[in-house]
Amino acid sequence: MEAVATDFRMQQALEQLGVSPLNEGTSTGSNWFSNGEAIKSYSPVDGQLIGSVKATTKEDYNKAMKAATAAFKIWRLKPAPQRGEIVRQFGEKLRELKEPLGKLVSYEMGKSYQEGLGEVQEMIDICDFAVGLSRQLHGLTMHSERPGHRMYEQYHPLGVVGIISAFNFPVAVWSWNTALAWVCGDVTIWKPSEKAPLCGVACQNIIAEVLKANDLPEGISCLINGDYQVGEFMTSDTRIPLISATGSTRMGKIVAKTVGERLGKSLLELGGNNAIIVTPDADIKMTVIGAVFGAVGTCGQRCTSTRRLIIHESIYDKVKSAVADAYQQLKIGNPLDENNHVGPLIDKDAVKMYQHALQKVVEEGGNIVVEGGVLEGEGYESGCYVKPAIAEADNSFEIVQHETFAPILYLLKYSGDVENAIEIQNGVAQGLSSAIMTNNLREAERFLSHAGSDCGIANVNIGTSGAEIGGAFGGEKDTGGGRESGSDAWKIYMRRQTNTINYTTDLPLAQGIKFDL
Repeated sequence: MEAVATDFRMQQALEQLGVSPLNEGTSTGSNWFSNGEAIKSYSPVDGQLIGSVKATTKEDYNKAMKAATAAFKIWRLKPAPQRGEIVRQFGEKLRELKEPLGKLVSYEMGKSYQEGLGEVQEMIDICDFAVGLSRQLHGLTMHSERPGHRMYEQYHPLGVVGIISAFNFPVAVWSWNTALAWVCGDVTIWKPSEKAPLCGVACQNIIAEVLKANDLPEGISCLINGDYQVGEFMTSDTRIPLISATGSTRMGKIVAKTVGERLGKSLLELGGNNAIIVTPDADIKMTVIGAVFGAVGTCGQRCTSTRRLIIHESIYDKVKSAVADAYQQLKIGNPLDENNHVGPLIDKDAVKMYQHALQKVVEEGGNIVVEGGVLEGEGYESGCYVKPAIAEADNSFEIVQHETFAPILYLLKYSGDVENAIEIQNGVAQGLSSAIMTNNLREAERFLSHAGSDCGIANVNIGTSGAEIGGAFGGEKDTGGGRESGSDAWKIYMRRQTNTINYTTDLPLAQGIKFDL
């Protein structure tokens, strides 16, 4: 085994989380592992090897599915509030381990330590939400047209829920799905991103401890590791009624097709190309804060990152200058240092995409306002640190129409009224998050109306990035249409059943049909 990262803080965090630098892989807890090739996890922070896991083979996968399906038969019979109690205990363990897990998220993925802590807090919050939900999995009663009959709807667990998550939120998105799935009576099998596999091992260790303490089968939570080929084990498996997949639009279309061909259900949370509209009535200070954090937070690798700033021509130069000045104050470096605002991109492939996008926008006629570039020298040895860049562009540019997972902000100009800005905002294939900065009530309401933003998330006087647990999260168009987290998102993890009860001695038929024997 190659040497692991020498940072003492990380060694201590890994120890607290029970994450060994030795090979780990497929697991229903901590008892058995995979037999595939090693997947090495290198930190984009310093280029150091953190550890490795083994990829899941088909045989390993079938063992995990056998454990999951057996566990489901037990778990589904537990009353929902008892299932909620297990999730509550999981949330308490997350509170205890918030700091080391936040450090691992920061170190393995590259986001700032504060964002890593925030991601773990999202896990805690969804556990709290799910605990309350466990006593509110409501159905619906309705009147029957037949006398002496009662009709109602109820929800039942689906079975095994497959979760495929992305590197940018290596733990939170899994928890959004799994906390709800568990209280709904489902069991889960999770394939984390191969770019952040140790975060998955850490989470699995935490829930395995909770399940063991409650004498419950570890198959309630299963972990597998690998690339897209391992994901295909899940998407083509008829034993998994629901696949929840987070990632690129390209990946989502493949998942939707494969799952749809077997008439399964898919929950897709895919790419975003998010915009903030800045009207003449905007608060410029608030606009700068929202736009800059939205564009550079997580080094531009959030699905809700701000990609486009659509500014009215009357204040365009003023806003451009203010945002560009703010970029000069950004500190780029080790994300575990809380003085830094921006950490690295996930890997060198992401750096290449960033460089290509900047080259492409110039080729299409754009103008660079804040220069980008790859940082070199002491503290930047991983080769994954880049400068957040700003470019003036047009919404019709091919590069602007696509999502680049990097800190590049495009400035777009509009004239006339807010309808023109909304048309520009909606003029992309993606439809995840959107925002408008204005103190004009009419503009705000127009933006939120049925003829306004076509995104799943539409905000007023806050940025595009960041979401609260209480609301359903997801988007439209090429973003996939899925909804995770709060509101009534729980319903996709259950199957709906309509029931009719006849409590008379007669058997009248619906629609007044007569059938006498």
